[in-house]
Amino acid sequence: MTASQARQGNSTSSVLGRRLGAELLALRTAAGLTQPQAAKALSASTAKVAKLEAGWVPVRDPDIRALCETYGVHDPRVIGGLLELARVDRERRKAKGWWDDHKIPGVMQEYVALENAATMIRAWQPSFIPGLLQTADYVRALRSTGISSAAMKKQSDEDFVRARTARQQRLYGDAPLTFRAVIYEATLRNLPGDRETARGQLDHLCRTADQPNITVQVFPFDAGTHFGLNGPFNIISFAEPGAMDVVYVEAPFAQRWVEGGREAAAYDELFELIAERSLDQRASVAFLHRLRKDL
Repeated sequence: MTASQARQGNSTSSVLGRRLGAELLALRTAAGLTQPQAAKALSASTAKVAKLEAGWVPVRDPDIRALCETYGVHDPRVIGGLLELARVDRERRKAKGWWDDHKIPGVMQEYVALENAATMIRAWQPSFIPGLLQTADYVRALRSTGISSAAMKKQSDEDFVRARTARQQRLYGDAPLTFRAVIYEATLRNLPGDRETARGQLDHLCRTADQPNITVQVFPFDAGTHFGLNGPFNIISFAEPGAMDVVYVEAPFAQRWVEGGREAAAYDELFELIAERSLDQRASVAFLHRLRKDL
């Protein structure tokens, strides 16, 4: 779903709400029930069920339990996953964070808020260093090329750098985000800015790879080609990978969310295939050191 499709009038549906709604819709469909029948189980209107399934409103725990009972769903893992997703969505809707102090474009503001709530992110990048691993000098050099989108240009360069730095704090602290990044070799050989900027960025990648919650892998030229070269994507997990994943897909002038289902599972499979064909962490760091030495 695109950002514009997530709005109706003054209302905004949330990515996690739509993810949860899709799961509830799938369960209702599998049970062979209609929205009016689901509404009866909740002692609510059909309109409320429609809003729940479209992600327009938060879902209460009693409603999830009642719907699961009606749909014949008794697996505690399934029910627990739905309850956890609902909890994270409710907290996300009311959360205020550092991103409120920056002029971050709409869809990216939603992304960084989800990044803040996530437990794991897997990122494939064939073009740029992943944002969570970029140095301030890399960001400035990238901005100076003039390739930023119109929405990104609404932020001043330094505010953009401060926002990017604030995002990166999610990798540290008491409950750091688990981050797996796979970077295409071409990205590492085409760094913006001067040599010092490139050296600093490669050094930073090597240092961050030492963090126990961060994995950095390089997909080398000699590993061949694959479908992922069409563009970058991030898989965002809020519990066990696969249980509540959403996927953020970025193109030069558009972004979209893949909110579960077979398409999200396909991205999960693609990422693992790319990672399997990439250098492992140790070999990747050695590769980065060689690049750094050659500069």
